[in-house]
Amino acid sequence: MATQLTGAEIIIRALQEEGVEYIFGYPGGSVLNIYDALCAQDKIRHILVRHEQGAAHAADAYSRASKKVGVCLVTSGPGATNAVTGIATAYMDSSPMVIISGQVSTPYIGQDAFQECDTVGITRPCVKHNFLVKDAVDLAETIKKAFYLAKTGRPGPVLIDVPKDITQAVAEYHYPKTVSMRSYNPVVKAHLGQIKKAVQLLQKAERPVVYIGGGVVLADAAEKLTRLVRELGYPCTQTLMGLGGFPGSDPLSTGLLGMHGTYESNMAMHHCDVLLAIGARFDDRVIGNVSHFTGPPDRKIIHVDIDPSSISKRVQVDIPIVGDVGEVVQEMFNILSASPKPENGKALEAWWKEIDGWRKKDCLKYDAKSKKIKPQYVIETLYQLTKGNAIVTTDVGQHQMWSAQYYKFDKPRHWITSGGLGTMGFGLPAAVGARLANPDKDVVCITGEASIQMCIQELATCLQYRLPIKVINLNNGYMGMVRQWQELFYGSRYSESYFDTLPDFVKLAESYGHIGMRVDDPADVEGALKEAMKQKDRLVFLDIHTDPKANVFPMVPGGKGLTEMVLFDAP
Repeated sequence: MATQLTGAEIIIRALQEEGVEYIFGYPGGSVLNIYDALCAQDKIRHILVRHEQGAAHAADAYSRASKKVGVCLVTSGPGATNAVTGIATAYMDSSPMVIISGQVSTPYIGQDAFQECDTVGITRPCVKHNFLVKDAVDLAETIKKAFYLAKTGRPGPVLIDVPKDITQAVAEYHYPKTVSMRSYNPVVKAHLGQIKKAVQLLQKAERPVVYIGGGVVLADAAEKLTRLVRELGYPCTQTLMGLGGFPGSDPLSTGLLGMHGTYESNMAMHHCDVLLAIGARFDDRVIGNVSHFTGPPDRKIIHVDIDPSSISKRVQVDIPIVGDVGEVVQEMFNILSASPKPENGKALEAWWKEIDGWRKKDCLKYDAKSKKIKPQYVIETLYQLTKGNAIVTTDVGQHQMWSAQYYKFDKPRHWITSGGLGTMGFGLPAAVGARLANPDKDVVCITGEASIQMCIQELATCLQYRLPIKVINLNNGYMGMVRQWQELFYGSRYSESYFDTLPDFVKLAESYGHIGMRVDDPADVEGALKEAMKQKDRLVFLDIHTDPKANVFPMVPGGKGLTEMVLFDAP
């Protein structure tokens, strides 16, 4: 006899069949039936956040840190709208996530009912796809489709809006093993002829650069990509989302690319004759002004991406390759391995000499002897103490850029940040998700005094679930990146970027049940970090008061090209 379940029970059973371990959520009237069904089982653990934005960020980060699809559950109306920022964050960074939102009962949809909003309409621009379920019979298949959509092709968030009466209705339960969607057939296998053309071009290159983005990490292609780059012996640069896709400490790595990238990365990108772009989208923060991104007249661009709409979207490319990044990189390696050694050795040696000359600029140098705490020093010290093995989450601003510049990521999924949307408030809930995905790893949230206050209530979540995250607050008393732009481009008119009513973060952390520590002297930084990392069972909030005038350099000003960098922070 077929199993008869309520809609709420169908949702939970389907999530169990998808192997879901955690749901990040916040209850409300429209989803109480789902919460009741959740209470009746023990396979899935619910993580109660303190704000729906936190639920979406935590689910997003859990996905990035675990290779699984993150799941969050929110109620209708304000529950759903509170989650939109987190959904948009995941969408911009192509993070696979399923959001289940409650909705008012079907007879009340469109009647301005209590806590009603058009969740499907509101989220349509910032999800890969969304569904409004109108019959309990469709729930199981809809959930199967949502997970399939979220994790295949170019990953992204998928939302399922479920009216309350649908969660009460009874239907026969059957969870499909597979789904087929006529309008959705992502290309996985790339065109072999295009790959061969790309390899031939790479073998003839005299000034090559490999440019990797977040697609390498999302496709779990870091190991294959690393082997390919080492086989080629070519310089490799990473976008903000691509950090960890190739080891940051490898001599072939020229470091971060773009607005706050290294001098050598930006110059190599501009002057190369063959550019191999893998899982990257030529973002404005990466290549600067697209009209300046011309390079030498003989430059050829190879672009590999799972998403055909990303290819030639901003920059015209010469050899487009649509397919799974991992499979394409593997095929490239196979062809290279079976080919005679290329005869570009002398040209490549000259190219590396030019790159090494750019490296001598030492573009990341700063005043290490300052009597004020330099944020760069804090990140460098953290890197040394953790040996680069911590999972680092960040909020958005100067601290984010310093983290990207000074913490060298050798492994994928150890760097979790909001790249595309630039969402302040992301770091702490992201650390929650990352720690639950990796309970045996050190998780460090690097933040600033402006960002941390946007989702600081998640300190309560950390206490409830005993998550010993380390929070490093680089406190300079300003919205740091806003202040930097105001100094450089607005005549030092610091309009509304200064905080003169900051809380005592030590007392605030302690009021949430955690350890709080304040650091004011450069001599105390290393000791404080060591003490914090020793605390394996407690969250430690380090309030480190840094130089308020420190700026992030190098910097490509808005509207400028990659070669128009501003270098060095004056002592």
